[in-house]
Amino acid sequence: MLDKPRYSRVSDIIDLATYMASKVQGITIPDIMERYAVSRRTAERMRDSLMNIFPEVDEIETNDTYKHWGFSNNVISSLISFSAKEIANIEQMQRRTTNKELKKELSETLTKIKALTNKRQTNAEENIELFMQTEGYAVRQMPQYSINIGTLDIIRKALQLSKKVTGIYHDKKREIEPLGMIYGAKIYLVAREKSKGDGIYNYLLHKFSDLKLTEKSFDKGDFNLQEYSKQSFGVYHGEILNVKLLFSKELAQEAENFNFHPTQKGKFNEDGTYTVTFKASGNKEIIWHVFRWGAGCKIIAPKSLQNEYKQYLKDCLNN
Repeated sequence: MLDKPRYSRVSDIIDLATYMASKVQGITIPDIMERYAVSRRTAERMRDSLMNIFPEVDEIETNDTYKHWGFSNNVISSLISFSAKEIANIEQMQRRTTNKELKKELSETLTKIKALTNKRQTNAEENIELFMQTEGYAVRQMPQYSINIGTLDIIRKALQLSKKVTGIYHDKKREIEPLGMIYGAKIYLVAREKSKGDGIYNYLLHKFSDLKLTEKSFDKGDFNLQEYSKQSFGVYHGEILNVKLLFSKELAQEAENFNFHPTQKGKFNEDGTYTVTFKASGNKEIIWHVFRWGAGCKIIAPKSLQNEYKQYLKDCLNN
């Protein structure tokens, strides 16, 4: 009997091993197909090749209908290393962070990563510093919000265990069911508050005080944070709008390369202008974003958003 043909691209197999080791519940064939943009047959060959190299790969029992494969130990830890560029990327994130507590935690994480870096890379620190010197970032004008790391730890534990938390928010004690966090200029906690019904709300994390983890469990149901985030333009949620923006010829090229929203579609018009369409809620953030583009960006649809933008411009001039 002939052996099955093996997948021979070594770099993909090493990456697959790292990817698999990073997942507590292992990975599935659809996961491999999506990550490497391959057919099911190729994904199965990649899995088989990995299992031939690493006998420590086991099938993991889960609650879903897919088969999961993962490592039974940390056998690949010696294969993982961090390049100077990767460490520099994390260090850039640490420098850009405005939250002092989070900045400190990232700094401690960087120290650990550097300690794990292959000691034979004697010039690693110099390479990291070179990346840092040649890849600066513009100063962003924004308020700084102080969030205690203890608060983040409570929320993370609540999310992991599906436990309710209590805390003071807008001078009122609340019991909420954390569903996820959204990071932007501010950190938002996505949660349910049963006293307000079954709706999902966004809370500014820095406005909580006296946050405590309870022993009360709750059911997240079919909530998916990624899908929830895709519904909005920014963090505001509400009515889904069919948005259509028109960019001038001068801004067309820049607009084509701009990431507005996961649902966006764009096209060049005969006169050189560029049209972008997407579906999202968050009319206020859409208006604020359009304002940044200046006179070269116009709201074509919906009419309600166009009228709201006109009123916003009037208010800005009259105040």
